[in-house]
Amino acid sequence: MTPESRIRPGKYLHDLREPVATRPAATVLLLRDSAAGPEVLMTRRSMSASFAPGAFVFPGGVVDPLDASPAARRVSASRPDQSPETLAFVTAAVREAFEELGVLLARPARSGVDPAKVATTMPRHDDGSFFERVAAAGLTLALDEVHWLSRWITDRDLPKRFDAHFFVAKMPEGQEPVADEGEQFEPTWVLPAQALARHDRGEFDMIFPTIRTLRALTRFEDVAAILRHCEENPGRWFSCPRAGLLRGEVARFSEEELPFGELELVSPDGRIVHELDWQHERAVPLLRHVQRLTAPNPGRMTGPGTNTYIVGEPGEYLVIDPGPDEPDHIARIAAIVGDGLKAIVCTHAHPDHAPGAAPLKALTGAPILGRPTGPDFDPQWAFVPERTLEDGECLRVGDSTLRVLHTPGHVSNHVCLLLEEDGLLFSGDHILNGSTTVITPPDGDMRDYVAQLHRLAHEPFDYILPAHGHAIAAGKREVARLIAHRMAREAKVIDALGTAGKPATVDELVLTAYDDVDPVIRPVAKRSLTAHLLKLRDDGLATLDGEHWQLIG
Repeated sequence: MTPESRIRPGKYLHDLREPVATRPAATVLLLRDSAAGPEVLMTRRSMSASFAPGAFVFPGGVVDPLDASPAARRVSASRPDQSPETLAFVTAAVREAFEELGVLLARPARSGVDPAKVATTMPRHDDGSFFERVAAAGLTLALDEVHWLSRWITDRDLPKRFDAHFFVAKMPEGQEPVADEGEQFEPTWVLPAQALARHDRGEFDMIFPTIRTLRALTRFEDVAAILRHCEENPGRWFSCPRAGLLRGEVARFSEEELPFGELELVSPDGRIVHELDWQHERAVPLLRHVQRLTAPNPGRMTGPGTNTYIVGEPGEYLVIDPGPDEPDHIARIAAIVGDGLKAIVCTHAHPDHAPGAAPLKALTGAPILGRPTGPDFDPQWAFVPERTLEDGECLRVGDSTLRVLHTPGHVSNHVCLLLEEDGLLFSGDHILNGSTTVITPPDGDMRDYVAQLHRLAHEPFDYILPAHGHAIAAGKREVARLIAHRMAREAKVIDALGTAGKPATVDELVLTAYDDVDPVIRPVAKRSLTAHLLKLRDDGLATLDGEHWQLIG
């Protein structure tokens, strides 16, 4: 029903229910080239259809048991990389394309047979088997010319669900689509970008998977490029979207979109119960024992604001990152915890995280925990906690254990907290949602930062609760992505040094090593670039002479 996680069942906000079971289904995107780019064939569903009535879709339908039968295999040509299971889906897609639009993806099995002519004369529906009709017509289904694009599983909240494989194929020569006028109407050739624009204007109704599929197709210049992509990445793109409430309306998100992980955390069974709007006046419950109150300090570096996490239940709480010294925010925290605040933990000493600790202590009497800033930290924000947290020590709040992980890198005194019973990592600024953290030497250190990412890769957590942005699902995958991102950036820095061909300054190198970022944030990028250069120096790969850097050798 839901992804495996360590979260204790009693900690979810809602009792979990089993979503409706899925039915196997298949669809095919028939493609052709035009002067403006690749076009895709779409058709409008009947207004009386039980699923997506009136929407423009690609032809397709439910997989029939006969699609996997020996009779189907006898009249089909396939490739070695198409497994028996995949072939059942491909067969269904090809069969549905013919039944709904009269398009027959087939080749002659004997001389003199014209598939285009057969497509116009062979009955689409009768008492005989589709495969028997194909054999009698002297054709072979061209399953080997069909390629797997993606797999979509219908959202968990919907009453009718499918496990649908999306395929692509080139429109066969000499054939024209003709709708069956029962299930499908108005066959339409359209550029993906054109369909999306018409949908935005309210002229072309489409469902979520169709929209996202068309968006993916907009980056390809011709049909050959789409087919080549699918040959190299068969079925690599998978999604089972999740829905939440945004500005009072239902909004759906795929796995790569920022709110997805939080929707999985709060409502694993897919019910639409979670509001995603950022606001600062009230805490947002994520689990029964975890609330997030976002400080009213949005900005370029803070995103929607600093997340203050309140862990525990009435009578005993712990606050992580009280945020800036913003009176209304501190008062809201105090109102939630009452006289039950056990401790205030600051993940690090930056001004959007720690200054609120002192006024919160004044209201609640709770001790301030964390690690002191080092000698290279900005002295105006120097931080000395009442008690220093040691790496590996455990804090208890109610029935939960928070293990301290000293994670220097962003700054030298940074800590993360791991809620062990539920596999939740409170990551502070070490891991953010939607951006990468800035490393500012000399207190920030890229070698330490990357080393701590490698350490986190071996810790037992599933979800990441960052100090900025929504919760992140598949936490280990995100850690691996960040490691790969930092190493790719390091490679770009090395390339920039090599391309320069002579000693170069940070101002010169940032133009090449960070050519993919908004010029507005280049001053910030220069800090992380310097951190990368210092790592290369410490790794014995670069040298610094005055203000000029160069590769060794």
